[in-house]
Amino acid sequence: MHTIRTATINDLPAIQAIMNYNILHSTAIYDYDVKTGTEIEQWFTDKQNGKWPVFIAEEKGAILGYATYGTFRFKAGFNPTVEHSVYVDEAAHGKGIGKLLLSHLIETARSSGYHCMVGCIDASNGSSIAFHKKFGFTEAGVLKEVAYKFNRWLDLAFMQLILQ
Repeated sequence: MHTIRTATINDLPAIQAIMNYNILHSTAIYDYDVKTGTEIEQWFTDKQNGKWPVFIAEEKGAILGYATYGTFRFKAGFNPTVEHSVYVDEAAHGKGIGKLLLSHLIETARSSGYHCMVGCIDASNGSSIAFHKKFGFTEAGVLKEVAYKFNRWLDLAFMQLILQ
């Protein structure tokens, strides 16, 4: 049985491994360099200081994925909107972990009074776009060639879910 719970500092090595895998092998994260332990600790501290949730999916002590949301943009008028991230360990793909994490994230954002949740997705990632549509996210636009990774230009798809 999979459990969703709030992440602790003890979960950071597993979060780091999932994040670094995605940095090295996917266009889900547009960073080039893997994150060090110090950088992950700072990321987690920033999340805690901002009162942003970080959840993990766990089964029998193994962390299978993590999810969070945070600031969409840094102007006061955007405060009712959050941008989310959901990442699942490569070995746990297709087991419903992403669904559990995103469901929990959406419900947390709703109960916290947020109005809109935004996802920024590599526009060529059809499976992620389809996954988000299952939760009611709608396509809100595409920015062409705004990122560069793996020797190619990437388009960024914006998807949104009105929460309230």
